[in-house]
Amino acid sequence: MSYLFEMHYHTPQTSYCGHIPPAEALPKYKEAGYAGVVVTDHFYKEWFDDRGEIPWEEKIDRWLAGYRAAEEAARTLEDFTVILGMELRFTDNINDHLVYGIDEALLKENPELYLMTPAEFRRFADAHGLFFAQAHPFRSVCTPRDPAVLHGVEIYNGNGRHNSHNHKAQAFAEENGLIALSGSDFHEWEDLCMGGTYLRERPDDSKSLARLLFAGGVEGFARGE
Repeated sequence: MSYLFEMHYHTPQTSYCGHIPPAEALPKYKEAGYAGVVVTDHFYKEWFDDRGEIPWEEKIDRWLAGYRAAEEAARTLEDFTVILGMELRFTDNINDHLVYGIDEALLKENPELYLMTPAEFRRFADAHGLFFAQAHPFRSVCTPRDPAVLHGVEIYNGNGRHNSHNHKAQAFAEENGLIALSGSDFHEWEDLCMGGTYLRERPDDSKSLARLLFAGGVEGFARGE
């Protein structure tokens, strides 16, 4: 049995570009047969700078608002899992990266991860069991990273407002031995259930998701095309 997870999901509580509250979106995912969603709100310097001069721990609490809203919404749904992830952007360009395996303590104890270089973050990820993948690497505003710093790549991004050139991303993954992912990049209703990744097991948190991905637990992809 496979479990379908939304791997790329944004909330309006945290991501400026998110528009649909989890309390409205998650029941629709459940109805469509998804086992859960991974909340991957944007994590980048400007967002945290906008919070002003408050302690880093409080900034993380504010950033977690979307994830916590999704957790609360999932309590009304039977057998539906919400997992914490993030969409990380460094300061060198506007490339985005999906990160799994994080928790609140790690984020509070390691401020400003976005100030690392991708190579530095890869070493950090390896030391902490994090899974590090590039999202939509072939959009016109993005450039594919050196595959040596990545564990995986989003080969299918279902957001119809952008041309992610998914066929190029799939070829990039295959050519470089990267673990492939599919996600809707959910922000608005038109993004609902437009992607997803079938997993061999149902992970119950971000750490178990990362372990499953490293162990070859991807069994297929949902593509809304």
